[in-house]
Amino acid sequence: MNQLAQRIKELAKTYTQDSIGIRRHLHANPELSFEEHNTAAYVEQVLQSYGLETVRMANTGVVALVKGRNPESQTIALRADLDALPITEQNAVDYKSKNEGVMHACGHDVHTASLLGAARILQEVRGEFEGTVKLVFQPGEEKFPGGASIMIKEGVLQQPAPSSIIGQHVFPMLPAGKVGFRSGMYMASADEIYITVKGKGGHAALPELNVDPVLITSHLIVALQQIVSRHASPKVPTVLSFGKVEALGATNVIPNEVKVEGTFRTMDEVWRKEAHRRIRKLAEGLCESMGGSCDIDIKFGYPFLKNDPDLTGRAREAAALYLGEENVVDLDLWMGAEDFAYYSQEVAACFYRLGTRNEARGITSGVHTPTFDIDEAALETGSGLMAWIAVQELEAQTVG
Repeated sequence: MNQLAQRIKELAKTYTQDSIGIRRHLHANPELSFEEHNTAAYVEQVLQSYGLETVRMANTGVVALVKGRNPESQTIALRADLDALPITEQNAVDYKSKNEGVMHACGHDVHTASLLGAARILQEVRGEFEGTVKLVFQPGEEKFPGGASIMIKEGVLQQPAPSSIIGQHVFPMLPAGKVGFRSGMYMASADEIYITVKGKGGHAALPELNVDPVLITSHLIVALQQIVSRHASPKVPTVLSFGKVEALGATNVIPNEVKVEGTFRTMDEVWRKEAHRRIRKLAEGLCESMGGSCDIDIKFGYPFLKNDPDLTGRAREAAALYLGEENVVDLDLWMGAEDFAYYSQEVAACFYRLGTRNEARGITSGVHTPTFDIDEAALETGSGLMAWIAVQELEAQTVG
């Protein structure tokens, strides 16, 4: 390991307790998407304490620049997200959420604390790398249309324009101290589907006088699965799932309508649009054939996330050098979605996973659950590795 990598490792270790303190403050004070006012102010305060100037974007987003030697020569970006989820925390910890019904159940407190740690390290070693690191703390990753899309519209990828962007995300399936990478296509697009099935309600004992939207809906949900099983290519990962059905009838009441909500995810833009067309056509045709009708709204959500092969290859090599090859794993495709995908559509991007699991301590819950937590040793890895990948990528750009 070279001298700069060793220094970054030592700084990450030195500042681990500070990073834990930052993470616990954020965890105890979560805010929902696009409402991260106190979080943004706190991030600004911390960055300014490191001697960095901050700029607000997208109302609750924060951007800062760490300038090395010859700062105008090149720029890369590092990204974290600030928002929490509408979940009531069930962990019995000192840093449990103080905001009832709001929780950092997806690790964005970890992402933010790690990037703040990386910022501190980079600021200390800025005389040892050439170029600029743009720090991007964005709001609203969890809520459509995604804070990344708004930040891009407001110019986060301009003045200065980064040649690449790097982000990390907690991964509770991987032990703390390990990280995971995947080159190329990694995460799916995510569209929201809202269907209102309309019929004619009435007494459940007289179904012949009604047009039963509950029955129509049951047929519809089953029939729509053929969109995937009979039309999606086996080479294109595709998911169509429905998680909410609302009838609001009773044991003896057939309602006038049923509302259905679901998600469609895939990794091919041509097929994505074709699937939307097929979903609409099948839904409208089936409902009409059973005497009813439907309104269908498909909200075009986050795009698929693609990791630039060259950038991801370099980042993986940097991680192996920093952590040891035994602590770097290859990831499978992931049908979850991330608004980091918007960045990946604009510039070379690398989105990797940060292990947070500790089975011996019972830290095994998945994200988006009320018992999610992390082994905080991951913060030393998260802050140090992100800083190291950044300086390595700037060096690669200089040589290139």
